[in-house]
Amino acid sequence: MPLYYSLVRPHLEYCVQLWSPQHRKDMDLLQWIQQRAMKIIRGLEHLFYEDRLRELGLFSLEKRRIQGDPIVAFSYLQGAYRKILISIFK
Repeated sequence: MPLYYSLVRPHLEYCVQLWSPQHRKDMDLLQWIQQRAMKIIRGLEHLFYEDRLRELGLFSLEKRRIQGDPIVAFSYLQGAYRKILISIFK
């Protein structure tokens, strides 16, 4: 699992709250990548995707995005992104 956490997951979740995939095909592609990465974990290849997630204590990418949205919104309201947004739109 350390390889998954260090090599795969950061790419799947990088700034997902900001660019949030709006099209179902984009979300399905990201989900497919996670499924393929998890399939190579020894001992879990025979399980269905949802069972692998449960076994590893993980959530689907869509559920993680939904959980992260309110966190980002709260951070924004607290001024966490103020300097970044000012520099972008300067």
